[in-house]
Amino acid sequence: MLSRQRLDRLRADIRFTAELGGRNLVIHSTWGLFSPREIDEGTRLLLKHLQVRPADDCLDLGCGYGPVGLAMAVLAPEGRTLMVDKDFIAVRYSNHNAERNAIHNARAQLSNGFDQIDPDLRFDLIASNLPAKVGSEMISLYLHDARDRLRAGGRLYLVTVNGLRQYLKRNLSEVFGNYEKLKQGARYTVALARLENGTAAADQC
Repeated sequence: MLSRQRLDRLRADIRFTAELGGRNLVIHSTWGLFSPREIDEGTRLLLKHLQVRPADDCLDLGCGYGPVGLAMAVLAPEGRTLMVDKDFIAVRYSNHNAERNAIHNARAQLSNGFDQIDPDLRFDLIASNLPAKVGSEMISLYLHDARDRLRAGGRLYLVTVNGLRQYLKRNLSEVFGNYEKLKQGARYTVALARLENGTAAADQC
């Protein structure tokens, strides 16, 4: 049986420093969130290949405690970054991490995919560390909803386990009419799709 002191230590925030968007940020996390002690390998690979413009309005889809969204907000100080997650603990930690690092152009809210995002919001950039276990049905919703919420010329960046690489290549090509593999690492692949001229090949799907 664990001692009271050990249990109290487990309940305390996990704290670490990470370089996100070129800034060293103090990150708080907790047990039960994904990769609570460090930025995971897939997210690190995604951030290496993410191109963010200063005025981009960004969306972090499935934000966890916020590393991708915070990095985008730092890199796009003239834009706004929204972070969403279906886990209320993740949303709370994302908001607290933005506050404690004085990142005032980022906020987090609860949403299962896009279902609670203001339907009038449009984004220049959407990024997600897409979990394989979410299932093909939810991935289909993510891709189609992302297409509908991007501005003309907007970009969707995804990092996935390599086992989903061909699946995403096929589905991004169908939904967006294009697909670019930015990097394939030992375990993860970073992919990019663009909304070209405000249209998409999947309007007929």
